[in-house]
Amino acid sequence: MYNTKAYSAASATSPLASDTIARRDPTEHDVQIEILFCGICHSDVHSVRNEWSDFMSTTYPIVPGHEIVGRVTKVGSAVTKYKPGDLAGVGCLVDSDGTCPNCKAGLENFCPNQTLTFNSPDKHKTAPVTYGGYSDSIVVDERFALRVPSNLDLAGVAPLLCAGITTYSPLRHWGVTKGMKVGVVGLGGLGHMGVKFARAFGAHVVVFTTSPNKREDALRLGADEVVVSRNTDEMQKHAGSFDFILDTVSAKHDINAYLNLLTRDGNITLVGAPEKPLDVSAFSLIMGRRSLSGSNIGGIAETQEMLDFCGEHNITADVEVIPIQKVNEAYERLLKSDVKYRFVIDMASLKSE
Repeated sequence: MYNTKAYSAASATSPLASDTIARRDPTEHDVQIEILFCGICHSDVHSVRNEWSDFMSTTYPIVPGHEIVGRVTKVGSAVTKYKPGDLAGVGCLVDSDGTCPNCKAGLENFCPNQTLTFNSPDKHKTAPVTYGGYSDSIVVDERFALRVPSNLDLAGVAPLLCAGITTYSPLRHWGVTKGMKVGVVGLGGLGHMGVKFARAFGAHVVVFTTSPNKREDALRLGADEVVVSRNTDEMQKHAGSFDFILDTVSAKHDINAYLNLLTRDGNITLVGAPEKPLDVSAFSLIMGRRSLSGSNIGGIAETQEMLDFCGEHNITADVEVIPIQKVNEAYERLLKSDVKYRFVIDMASLKSE
């Protein structure tokens, strides 16, 4: 084992602060990565504050971060995909059982025995749980490291490892392509990526927002139209016309208002996770053979496909880069939606700790 600098939280009410954590030395199939940038996901905040205790209780200390971009510094003796100096990324997963039907289908994100990048039991016993990307380095099995296109801004690549694949995967799964009409509900960290991907797939893209002042930004990001969802007349104009809607909103909202915008056999997929259940009218589904589904991140192969697609189409997240010393301030701003559209930590700032 070796020690590395990190930022951790000691309890649900503690701020993130400088710490030293243990990492395992690379085994024969591992790569060691010097972390250059790490995005801040809303799930980082939920986990640090133990707000998902019913779903996954937090073990402290916690080192969050699963939008990781860095450079390979060491490789194990059996590693074939990477060599020192290569760019690499790490997303939400660092292991799975590899034998279940989901893993065999390339859908490790649905593996019942998956290991998350942080706050999952550490099968290597380096620590009680896995530690994430708010640190100098990380060691992962090469199967869960991803090739990063060298032509892209690395800070803008980091959020692709979560926000990017979370929006890319359902758009691909439901066959979004040229000529389709696609809605994106919400224009935050997830929504802005949904707009970029839907546009790149050739769809006619409509953004739904409660904030009229986001209209200009939505158009800049690639939307063809912007609808203020509180305006009933604007909503009614689009009734029964959408092939697919990506719902990125994490707050309680009227899902039926969007189901009624779908055409026959249209689908709406949830990638936001409201704390309280949404009320769904049976008739909103029945009258058009419509469907409501959910999606989470993607498998490793699809995540690599997404990164390669971004390299080909020059797609990155819109980011605000911060030093790690401002991470607690960033959490507070994130809760106020005061970011366009993703905070990313420049991990070089950790070296001064």
